Amino acid sequence: MATAVHKITLSSSRDIPFNKLVLSQSNVRRVKAGVSIEELAEDIARRTLLQSLNVRPVLDAEGAETGMFEIPAGGRRYRALELLVKQKRLAKTAPVPCVVRDPGTDILGEDDSLAENVQRAPLHPLDQFRAFQALREKGRSEEDIAAAFFVGVNVVKQRLRLASVSPTLLDLYAEDGMSLEQLMAFTVTSDHARQEQVWQAISGSWQKEPYQIRRMLTEKTVRASDRRAIFVGLDAYEAAGGVTLRDLFQSDDGGWLEDVALLDRLFAEKLKTEAEKIAAEGWKWIEVAVDFPYGHTRGLRALEGVAADLSPEEQATIDALNAEYAKLEAEYDGADELPDEVDERLGEIETALAAFDDRPVTFDPADIARAGVFVSVDAEGALSVDRGYVRPEDEAPVVEPEQGVEGEPFVASPDGAEPAAPVLQRAVITIGGQVSEPEDEDDDAVKPLPDRLVTELTAERTLALQDKLANTPSVAFQAVLHKFCLDVFSRYFAHGTAMEVSVRSTSFPAQAQGLKGTPAAKAIDARRKAWEERMPKDKADLWDWLTSLTGDEQAALFAHCASFGVNALYEKGDRYGAGVSSHSVEQRIADADRIARAVDLDMVDAGWRPTVENYLGRVPKRRILEAVREGAGERAAQLIDHLKKGDMAKEAERLLAETGWLPEPLRMADTQEAAAGEPAQGGADGETLPEFLAGDDEEASADETDEPHMIAAE
Repeated sequence: MATAVHKITLSSSRDIPFNKLVLSQSNVRRVKAGVSIEELAEDIARRTLLQSLNVRPVLDAEGAETGMFEIPAGGRRYRALELLVKQKRLAKTAPVPCVVRDPGTDILGEDDSLAENVQRAPLHPLDQFRAFQALREKGRSEEDIAAAFFVGVNVVKQRLRLASVSPTLLDLYAEDGMSLEQLMAFTVTSDHARQEQVWQAISGSWQKEPYQIRRMLTEKTVRASDRRAIFVGLDAYEAAGGVTLRDLFQSDDGGWLEDVALLDRLFAEKLKTEAEKIAAEGWKWIEVAVDFPYGHTRGLRALEGVAADLSPEEQATIDALNAEYAKLEAEYDGADELPDEVDERLGEIETALAAFDDRPVTFDPADIARAGVFVSVDAEGALSVDRGYVRPEDEAPVVEPEQGVEGEPFVASPDGAEPAAPVLQRAVITIGGQVSEPEDEDDDAVKPLPDRLVTELTAERTLALQDKLANTPSVAFQAVLHKFCLDVFSRYFAHGTAMEVSVRSTSFPAQAQGLKGTPAAKAIDARRKAWEERMPKDKADLWDWLTSLTGDEQAALFAHCASFGVNALYEKGDRYGAGVSSHSVEQRIADADRIARAVDLDMVDAGWRPTVENYLGRVPKRRILEAVREGAGERAAQLIDHLKKGDMAKEAERLLAETGWLPEPLRMADTQEAAAGEPAQGGADGETLPEFLAGDDEEASADETDEPHMIAAE
């Protein structure tokens, strides 16, 4: 005979007036967590009570019901209802849905309270993201959703962005095949195919860091902080149909511009428009480029313009600003710290006065007719216009009108004010946006550095050496005296005038991009401008002016001029004697080393650091590993030796950033052997290595296992 199954009887439910309910001491919740009582009250006011209270009759001493009910499970809901009653938004006798437990049950109130909280399964974050998305698709605005769930609008945008990731990747996340941080990284782009392509590329690797995902998704884009983007403007770019990628989960510095070709077109068009406006001023030529190389104005005569006169009103404004500035300075002279409003006002005054100093400069029309302008964009994305340069061939006297010959027309440069075509270089093979170069895996011998790379490196060394020599007058005197001695006591002395000593400025036929932005180049340019401002306009007054200088001032000027004659460049010797010989280059480098030791030149102090662009991305993997081994230690080299060249170069740049490592052309000749034989130990302790390189695979797996799962996209 079959055993009868005991039927379960559920507790009855009924509405009980609020004033008949009291909290029970059996409620196990003691610590505040989750949504606040205030937010829960507002939610009940908007949605009403979604879940009944669990109550038990209050019994008297004889076990009879008193008509009151205690709440062992649902205390937070009761507190929220109580708040609404205090705010007179709910009546004291309002019926409250309750599930009434049998007072005769042997299950304790603490048991019910614990079960209600423990048995409840939390919502998976993905379900929350998709729920927000469903609300948005049904017409609810992001602001309405944020207000309904007491979160910020940015949080809603974040969760909607997470829900918009490729369904394939969302399914992986739901099955714990991907972390929330990785999912966040994929929100940088809305291209599902690209998201899946990147995941496919890294899914088989142990390198799945979020920053790597972001880097791969944005490798063919341009930063919004790029000077081209700043010059064009994001509004103009997006109005032309360009797409801007944004990262809602971390600072993205304005995002990334996806359509690089569109950006370049808009940039060239705007730069050309600005150049055409300047050409209308009557200049003979206009040269336009994104960036001009260091020394592009050498050999050209700079015109002396005349600043526009100040009007009486402008002069009165300047006087008033200076008086106010002096008053504020005097008032707070003894203060340890200026009040914010005073500091802000002083900054405003300085800006206003600087604007008066930057007045338009006028030139003689005859000079304009044979001079030109350089038009570019500075590092901050602002238009840079450098007017008034005369080429040597244009120095001929202007033809007089009465001779019957019309003046030359005011035309722009032959390229139509377009950026100049780049100098032809050796072929660079690009695959998938990455520069592909031979890996040299099967070549046991390390090949010499490319001649062009050595020339570029020594160009930067030459600049640094010029700057160092200019700040060491005693050595500058000695270097020039050395040249004098060679001239006097050599069979090959010069014939001609009484003394034929000249400084021939060194040019750099091969130079890496950004050479003019190096600290040495900026220091040299600032020093040149400072001396030019002090020198007399008329050459006839120069001798008397030099006589008026102190001995130290003459020495400093002498050192500055002498520094332009330094040439520490490597050049490939011409075996047939048509150009400089290999022996001459060797002697030049040796002589430069002697001067460098005398001025205590250190390329690390001069600001040089190995980067992908200036060294690491242009040499084989073997040299990258050799550099890391010397600068950061053997362990660091071993941890990156399995990487592809592009990733290896990027990691090597980070590892070598603060080690002081230098390639051979930038070292002193007598220190190269010591540097190669004594590798640094900066990376031996692992502190300078990235997290994903800090241990072996087993340790990384253990760390990932111990990390708690995030439950929100905030």
